[in-house]
Amino acid sequence: MKKLLFLLCAVWTASATDAAAQRQLIDIHTDDVSLILRAAPGEEVQLLHFGGRIEDPAPLMAYESYRHPGHNTEDVAYPTFGGRNYHEAALRATHVDGDLNTELKYLSHETQRLADENVTRTTIHTTDAVQAFDVDLVYTAYARENVITTHAEIRNREKGTVILHSFYSSALPLRAEKYLLTHLHGAWTHEAQVEHTLLTHGSKSISSIRGVRTTHAENPSFMLTLGSDRFDEVSGEVVAGTLAWSGNFRLNFELDECQVLNILAGINPEGSEYRLHRGETFTTPEMIYTHSFEGAGGASRNLHDWGRNYGIWNGHTPTPTLLNSWEGAAFRFNARILTDMIDDAAAMGLEMFVLDDGWFGNKYPRNNDKAGLGDWEVNREKLPEGIDYIASYAHDKGLKFGIWIEPEMVNPKSELAEKHPDWIVRTPKREAPLTRNQLLLDLSNPEVQDFVFGVFDRTMQLSEHIDYIKWDANRCANSIGSSYQADDEQAHFWIEYTQGLYKVMERIRAKYPDVLIQACASGGGRVEYGALKYFDEVWTSDNTEALTRARIQYGTSLFYPALVMASHVSVTPNLQTGNVTPLKFRFDIACAGRMGMELQPKHMTEEERAEARRAIEAYKEYRDIVMQGDLYRIGTPYDEDGCYAIAYVAKDKRRAVVFAYSLRYQSRTVPVFRIPGLDPATQYTIREMNIDKPRYWFEGRSFNGELLERAGINPNFSRIYDSAVFLLEAGDGR
Repeated sequence: MKKLLFLLCAVWTASATDAAAQRQLIDIHTDDVSLILRAAPGEEVQLLHFGGRIEDPAPLMAYESYRHPGHNTEDVAYPTFGGRNYHEAALRATHVDGDLNTELKYLSHETQRLADENVTRTTIHTTDAVQAFDVDLVYTAYARENVITTHAEIRNREKGTVILHSFYSSALPLRAEKYLLTHLHGAWTHEAQVEHTLLTHGSKSISSIRGVRTTHAENPSFMLTLGSDRFDEVSGEVVAGTLAWSGNFRLNFELDECQVLNILAGINPEGSEYRLHRGETFTTPEMIYTHSFEGAGGASRNLHDWGRNYGIWNGHTPTPTLLNSWEGAAFRFNARILTDMIDDAAAMGLEMFVLDDGWFGNKYPRNNDKAGLGDWEVNREKLPEGIDYIASYAHDKGLKFGIWIEPEMVNPKSELAEKHPDWIVRTPKREAPLTRNQLLLDLSNPEVQDFVFGVFDRTMQLSEHIDYIKWDANRCANSIGSSYQADDEQAHFWIEYTQGLYKVMERIRAKYPDVLIQACASGGGRVEYGALKYFDEVWTSDNTEALTRARIQYGTSLFYPALVMASHVSVTPNLQTGNVTPLKFRFDIACAGRMGMELQPKHMTEEERAEARRAIEAYKEYRDIVMQGDLYRIGTPYDEDGCYAIAYVAKDKRRAVVFAYSLRYQSRTVPVFRIPGLDPATQYTIREMNIDKPRYWFEGRSFNGELLERAGINPNFSRIYDSAVFLLEAGDGR
């Protein structure tokens, strides 16, 4: 017996020695960021480092964590339920034979450079130690943007169906003395509010189970300040992540007894049990990571660059300035009202007119939100001239034309609901709850996908002059049930609805690559990179009140570039908050994003129209910097002094635009805004935009970038709603 034990120990020792001898590092990196893993055949893949670039990671081959194997878990790349994992698992499955354990062992890996020389993709192949069950871990590195994305491809080779309970896109262990979590929370009309939390031991989750319109209350994005309890724009080590998924999501942060923060990110497993049949592969959505030693600002700029270059449809094409009909006309319009609005939009220098809700439905006319949704025929009583008449009129006036649709939804009072009750998301014997008097169509059903594509396609055929589609979605998914899904696969709905949406969008983009499309979703309901893969912009919030928008746009900017943030000037008192704000302040807030207007121009005075023309003309002069420049936030709209600014700096640093705001009464305090991101040696001439005459001592003068960053400018703000826009251009000093 002793000899047998000795021989077994010898075999185990030899096997361990062989595995150690075959260990290799997998070095995934960008210009400034490294993700380093260690692997050997028959072993788990360990994640050793995510952070600043390490030019020579070879010494990490000998790295030891000194964790106690009976109590602690090693930092593996994709932890599973099974083996010695004591953390929440990235993957939890029940195998065909009832086995609850999964232990993924390394097989091989390969790295390939994609057609874009800036991008490399590394695929790590793993398989279970016992079952015919594989997982590929895929990492894509974007060198210049300093972004690494990751997802998992889960493949079933067993003789039956494997049940997936949890299937996150990624797991990321981080090591620091402290972890300050920054994330977004909120509600409808109050989205993207910023919250900072110093993480303590245990778990904290950011999640959504809304199915559709998932980002009102939470956003699938985060920043972590490492080693500090202070959020800083310009300095400190920051890791940022954001999930490209338009359905239920979950980000989990588990701080363990070894002071390691384990991050799981992906589809929310709650109620989403997935039956993976033999021969099938399940691909998780992409999780996007970046790292910065330049604080939150550096992390944001990395994500913005990646978004414009890879994550957003037409990421280098700004939307024209526009007038939307909704807050100005709502459901009450005819052709004359619309053409008058087009005339007014053209006179103010706007570039597009968008016809919002209310243009469709005949048997059940869309005169309010209680009827007609789903019946996408032009309302003959309201618009007997047809859509082409309105669109052609806009084009004749030099404007582009856009139109509103909500193709995923249906009113019970509609011909569609009467004809296809089986297309509605509901469970037999249960009443489907209404939201905004409407129900949800089952996009997991291919027939519904065909219908939704057809709505878009037929709308585009209403006129050759349609340039823009506003795609709305005004309810969440709840009390779900699908007549298309099998009885034992009802939980697939949560995933296959989102996949169905993407299938529709892929068809649309194949046929209509140049049409501008906005993801509206009751305002901030689809603000994430899963949607932005197909959409040009998001409607940042249904709340258009400028003071509230300062915080909404600030929070959104942490992860998403100004290129996608639709930001409109609306009436006062504001329809959402009742607040009264000066027109200049409203424009100065809106011009920090994709500027538009959301009102009835007929109700404006001549002085207001003239002010609007001036602001719109000024915006066109610097719009390219806002859309494509580097963002530097100067303070925050949460600061106690009530002063806040943002600067967009052109990539060549020859031009910049600074937006400065007073969000509360200042008394005798004069704010100073120090402008980062400029070239220290370049002389910049300062010109205030959107004014009649100069207001400040530095108007028209030139200063070098060093002085502007270290000494700054001090506009004499004293009252709430004081604001200014400064254009900085390289030129001769005086």
